[in-house]
Amino acid sequence: MPFDKEILDVLAVDDYINRIYETKSEPPVLLYIGYYRSQRTGQAIHSPKNCLPGSGWEPIQSGYTELHSPDGKVVPVNAYLIEKGLDREIVLYWYQSHGRVIASEYWGKFYMVRDALTMNRTDAALVRVVTPVVKDETSARLRAASFAEMVLANSREISPK
Repeated sequence: MPFDKEILDVLAVDDYINRIYETKSEPPVLLYIGYYRSQRTGQAIHSPKNCLPGSGWEPIQSGYTELHSPDGKVVPVNAYLIEKGLDREIVLYWYQSHGRVIASEYWGKFYMVRDALTMNRTDAALVRVVTPVVKDETSARLRAASFAEMVLANSREISPK
C-alpha cells in the first residue's frame, strides 16, 4: 500500500514496504518496514511513539514482548496496545541494523553513532507489525508475535538491493 506524499515527507524514508496480510480465518496483519540509507538531522527513523499519537491513536499499554529468532535467541521488541475510538490494535516494533534487533530508541541511537564512527554507516530500518484486537487481546498479541517472528526469520539484514 503506497503512502501519500505528505506521509512520505514526514517519514523521510529511502525505501519502504507497507503491506496488509490477510487470511480467511484471521484478522489482518499490517507490516511496515522503513529503510534509511543514512540517518542525519531531518532524516532519521520516525518512532511510532511519536507518530501513533500524532495520528490519533492513544497508547493504552506500552512495554516489551519477547520474540524468538531463528537461531533460538530471545529478542525483546516494543509492544503497544493502542486505541482510537472503539478500535484497538497491537503494535510490535523494533529497529534493525547490521544484524541487530533493537527495541530501545536510546540503544538505537547509540549503535547509530558507534556504527558511524567504526563503519562509516548509519543505515537502519524500523520494522512495525500491527494487528487489530477483534476477539480478545491475547489472541491479537499471539497473532502479532507469530507474524513478527516470521519477519525476523526472513530478514536477518534488512536493506534494499
